Amino acid sequence: MTLDAIVAEGLSYWYGELIAVDHISFGVAEGEILGFLGPNGAGKTTTVKMLTGQLKPKAGKAILLGIDVASDVEKVQGEIGVCFEETNLYEQMSAIENLKLFARLFGTREFDGYALLRRVGLAGREKDRVENYSKGMKQRLMVARSLVNRPRVLFLDEPTAGLDPASSESIRNIILEERERGATVFLTTHDMMEADKLSDRVAFMDQGKIVALDTPHNLKQQYGKRALKAKVSTDSGKLEDREIALDTPETPSAIRELFARERVVTIHSEEASLEDIFIRITGRGLEG
Repeated sequence: MTLDAIVAEGLSYWYGELIAVDHISFGVAEGEILGFLGPNGAGKTTTVKMLTGQLKPKAGKAILLGIDVASDVEKVQGEIGVCFEETNLYEQMSAIENLKLFARLFGTREFDGYALLRRVGLAGREKDRVENYSKGMKQRLMVARSLVNRPRVLFLDEPTAGLDPASSESIRNIILEERERGATVFLTTHDMMEADKLSDRVAFMDQGKIVALDTPHNLKQQYGKRALKAKVSTDSGKLEDREIALDTPETPSAIRELFARERVVTIHSEEASLEDIFIRITGRGLEG
């Protein structure tokens, strides 16, 4: 039986009168990737900080690997890897020195810093000072640093932010490799396509509450709508868009009518994206 590596039980936090996280409960299984999605201010970062022991919950419990985080922060932090969007690297040190220092802090003796840097695409720049790195390079170094102790649970906050497409794909492959190794991944991202591609399940968070939690497939089945998108040529030669909802009783006749009345140039089916579904559930997009 697969156990939950992460458990939130009525987890809550507030800043004065502002409720940042409002009694949320969920579990993440060992070896699962959970995409944690929502606009800025939804409570995502506060949730991650409670799960990783950086904030003590005002109410409820955060449990990692069977350990109450608030009761034994040090033990929990030895089992996790964390990569936040904001960098907190030692800029005057080289990349390899940063990794070696972090390994000493964890008491990790057996690790290959050069291999880690190759994994994130920093081969040949291992001895360069971090202050000379671009934003994207620093982000990749943060990902490498989060893997130093071979964590059982990995928390990644916007891990591909600021990266070029090739580097982003490299980081996504690393995330999938870590899951294959058996690690649990808690992925916070604004990129709905990334979440769809990587996540076993996704949680939508809005105004401090989890408003949906399921597999991308199930969410699309429940909330999404499939459609046929066509481009047709008008009498003047211009191209116009047409759309037909799929999976309705009227679909067959609508398709026949489209081809009978219009000059169809291209046609393809399209399903709702996670962003479409988020908007449908919350009434707003990721930009708030």
